[in-house]
Amino acid sequence: MSLKDLPTDAQPREKLLARGPAALADAELLAILLRTGIVGKGVLQLAQELLDPPASDGVGGVGGGFGGIGGLLQASSSDLSRIKGLGPAKCAELIAVMELARRALAQQLRTREVFDSPDAVKHYLQLHLAHKPHEVFAVLFLDSQHRLLALEEMFRGTLTQTSVYPREVVLRALHHHAAAVVLAHNHPSGSVQPSRADEALTQTLKSALALVDVRVLDHVIVAPGQALSMAEQGLV
Repeated sequence: MSLKDLPTDAQPREKLLARGPAALADAELLAILLRTGIVGKGVLQLAQELLDPPASDGVGGVGGGFGGIGGLLQASSSDLSRIKGLGPAKCAELIAVMELARRALAQQLRTREVFDSPDAVKHYLQLHLAHKPHEVFAVLFLDSQHRLLALEEMFRGTLTQTSVYPREVVLRALHHHAAAVVLAHNHPSGSVQPSRADEALTQTLKSALALVDVRVLDHVIVAPGQALSMAEQGLV
């Protein structure tokens, strides 16, 4: 069924204007952004297929979707370009939406203490890291009032296979004149439980940064749809 065949009050755009965005399902919101479907497939069907779980090989768009809004908006331009019906304009719009979300959260974290809004910190890190197919270690550098100065992705690869060099983290902290940091990395496996390697790395970096009077406030582990604060677990 095409959008024009739906009752007016059930069409996504009209429904949003009448009842607000919270009244819409993910596929309906996405359909507004996509605007049109393709031959033989309405925009709502196309939107739902993009949100469906990935194919058995884990590759979005090849016999499967991207596993929800987060997975879709974290997809690379090459991933999106493989989808029939997603031309350059629609791909660009989806990528722009994610970047706007990142910038909005970054602006919020630059104007208030990060722990005034711990959920915003987790969401910000999830937008950056959660859906990456490889493990990424990143650092939030904070000023003396614990406001965001910068986020830097510093190392890639699982923490047991790629060395995270404390010296490099210290140098970047000094570069930003940071007073504190929040460490972060993702678990592509989907689990956010810290490993012994995570705990050991946290303590190593905490000791190294203490030498230049920079505090480690937290180490956040993120995965699609969830995040864990090691500080809240008493591990920092």
